[in-house]
Amino acid sequence: MDNYLQKPKIHHVETVAKSRLFTVESVDLEFSNGTRRVYERMQPSHREAVMIVPVMDDHLLLIREYGVGIEDYELGFPKGLMDVGEEVMDAANRELMEETGFGARAFLFLNRLTMAPSYFSNKINIVVAQGLYPQRLKGDEPEPLSLVLWPIDRMLKLLNEPDFCEARNVSALFFAHAWWNINRK
Repeated sequence: MDNYLQKPKIHHVETVAKSRLFTVESVDLEFSNGTRRVYERMQPSHREAVMIVPVMDDHLLLIREYGVGIEDYELGFPKGLMDVGEEVMDAANRELMEETGFGARAFLFLNRLTMAPSYFSNKINIVVAQGLYPQRLKGDEPEPLSLVLWPIDRMLKLLNEPDFCEARNVSALFFAHAWWNINRK
């Protein structure tokens, strides 16, 4: 086995900061070449999330949601944490109903992504939802989310929208675009 593929040895993990939502850990590592470093990361979580690319006829269904980190509204796809023990497609349908007021009859798994793996263990599952029908579940959003229909044949034009710039949304858009191009032939 090549040395660079050998995982570093973890000597010590310590909580260095904690808030209501986050726990930051200090991790003392030793790499296979003997080099030691101390990194900080968010405490690993085994809960995954879902992001749904809803397709309604010949349109994508997007939401506009406030992001406190950027202090502005962002255009994107519905998303949310999976409940403990919940399957990906069940979580996708629940989040879709909570955030858009629509359920879906069919889901297709596109990919699972990580975000900033140097700091986070989180994974998000990207799925396409089709066969939408009206169905609302009460969610945890503090305000109603605006819905935006976007023509599917212009989906890459979303990249020109100044409020469509969050990396997970952009990634989901590219996965959906590839899926759309394969399936429309």
